[in-house]
Amino acid sequence: MDTPAAPDPWLALRALTPARIALGRAGGSLPTGAHLDFQLAHARARDAVHDSFDVEALRHDLDAAGLPSIAVRGAADDRKTYLQRPDLGRRLDPGSREPLAAAAVEGGFDAVMIVSDGLSARAALRHAVPLLAALVPRLRADRWRLAPVVVAERARVALSDEIGFLLGCRLALILLGERPGLSAPDSLGGYLTWDPRRGRTDAERNCVSNIRPEGLTYDRAADRLGFLMTEARRRRLTGLALKEESGVLGA
Repeated sequence: MDTPAAPDPWLALRALTPARIALGRAGGSLPTGAHLDFQLAHARARDAVHDSFDVEALRHDLDAAGLPSIAVRGAADDRKTYLQRPDLGRRLDPGSREPLAAAAVEGGFDAVMIVSDGLSARAALRHAVPLLAALVPRLRADRWRLAPVVVAERARVALSDEIGFLLGCRLALILLGERPGLSAPDSLGGYLTWDPRRGRTDAERNCVSNIRPEGLTYDRAADRLGFLMTEARRRRLTGLALKEESGVLGA
């Protein structure tokens, strides 16, 4: 009897990539298994967008890692509004400005690290603390003056500009959950901005993306971020003029 679902001759290539290739065929359709796998991945990506962000659990983990933190939030009142109004995620809730201003010190900080749920709270909850645990010792060894970690609920990338400005930081790094994909519902991205202040554009930032054990590992991400931060401080810029030239791209 013929097999109802014909195996794809490229099946061996699936071991080399998480991409959806060599799925096979049942007549003119996908095999049932491949179809169900797609439905499951889609459900996980959709759920990741709506996951709640456990700020207290994250701050507890940061504290256990020796990283003091401040909690703030974007201007959106709830998750639904945040998803519908990206502009509100780029502005601080008025009540969040006071704790940031109170944490500022004379002479300012070299950098602030910000952690936000973004579009995948599970990415921030799973990967931010291990990444910071790998990155912060590198920065401290290089004598960076670091502000307390800022945990920002319902933030977009540009919220780092206002946070960095209020804290008097020369550079802001925001780590937040990237838009979930069908193979990665928990991918973390890091965005760097020199001289953070409102009005900065995406062309003035650098991004390191796909930070997770199955993608860019914590140590490799820390190496890239550390290189970019060091070069940003030396050259006093980020964005299109700052390139990844650390030699770790192919590591």
